[in-house]
Amino acid sequence: MASKAMARFARISPRKARMVVNFVRGKSAAEALQLLRFTNKSGAPVVLKVIESAVANARTQNPTVDVDALFVTVATVDKGPNSHMRRWRPRAMGRATRVQKGISHITIVLDAKE
Repeated sequence: MASKAMARFARISPRKARMVVNFVRGKSAAEALQLLRFTNKSGAPVVLKVIESAVANARTQNPTVDVDALFVTVATVDKGPNSHMRRWRPRAMGRATRVQKGISHITIVLDAKE
């Protein structure tokens, strides 16, 4: 039975989060957690929390689930809205350019392999 966890409106750019999510896709949940604890990327703590949440959701849904048999089957990062995270930066000749801060929606689905 699949367990799902989402982190919506995470304050990290989708490009940085995708790099970490691609790293753990297809791995077992225990191996992914171990790798993320020692990965020196800015998206690693956020993805680590989402995977831990998915493991906790799996235990809640079925207390007899074997956590060692869970694998990361679906891992996606989508761009979130940044309507509140826009800033303006002064530029030359009285102009201004927009600085867009990244917002991500991270989805992790764990399931047992057959």
